[in-house]
Amino acid sequence: MSKTTNHVKFASWIAVILWMALIFYLSHQPSSVSSGLSSGLLMSILNRVEGIIPFEGLDMGTLHHLFRKSAHFIAYLILGMLCFNALKKSYPHAVKSATLAFLICVLYAISDETHQLFIPGRSGEVRDVFIDSLGSITGISIYYMIAQLKKIVSSTSNEEA
Repeated sequence: MSKTTNHVKFASWIAVILWMALIFYLSHQPSSVSSGLSSGLLMSILNRVEGIIPFEGLDMGTLHHLFRKSAHFIAYLILGMLCFNALKKSYPHAVKSATLAFLICVLYAISDETHQLFIPGRSGEVRDVFIDSLGSITGISIYYMIAQLKKIVSSTSNEEA
């Protein structure tokens, strides 16, 4: 195995660990800090798109709730992609890598929600584990589809050459 291959595997796993650390860091914030961060980010986004999308009569509480749940989905979508990528670099069997990546993400989501039980004002929600799991399986699926598309394009261009 080449040195470059080992570096790529190592970098892939470092990306997974760093992303998990970011999720842990964000989950470790008390509810007042977490809510303030997501509210501030949401308001910044709304201010930027205000001229394009009308916001009259918009229920900000519901929008903030949806924004926070979307953040769960997206965070675990990225984690799913990163885990699948790292596993594919280590074990080339796609189905086993995808299954193991999903299992890692679900277990991490469960541990993350359990962790939040010990943070002031936060709670562990089964619903959030479900949202996280949907995000991770979506990320794994997107990664897989892109990889398959690359194979098709690569084999087509090799046949033409």
